[in-house]
Amino acid sequence: MFRTILMWVLALFYAIAGYFHLASPDGFLAIMPGWVPYPKEVVLLTGVAELLGAAGMVQPFWPHLRRAAGIGLALYALCVWPANINHFMSDMARSDNGLGLGYHVPRMIAQPIIIWLALWVSGTTNWPFRPKD
Repeated sequence: MFRTILMWVLALFYAIAGYFHLASPDGFLAIMPGWVPYPKEVVLLTGVAELLGAAGMVQPFWPHLRRAAGIGLALYALCVWPANINHFMSDMARSDNGLGLGYHVPRMIAQPIIIWLALWVSGTTNWPFRPKD
């Protein structure tokens, strides 16, 4: 039951993020590393990926699609980590320290947890929990 609740929470998180990537891309463009080609298109495509991943996660009919969505969202979270690191570095370089360590450190710690959570709630992994016999 706990896994199902967290699956819905994660899907809602990704659906909201996907919406904002499409509706208000400027904030995401501001933290995009300079080496990313076609940054606006990347932001829009990441929004679509988040929405599709969220939908795939909560659909009730195809367990394999749920696992694929979980793997896709985990890979997505891994791939956007450089933008989060870029945001951390550029924000902390500001004279006022931007959002500060109280925002950025938990965000950096949360990233691997979000990656694992996408895999766990989708049933891709049971680690570190043992299945019940």
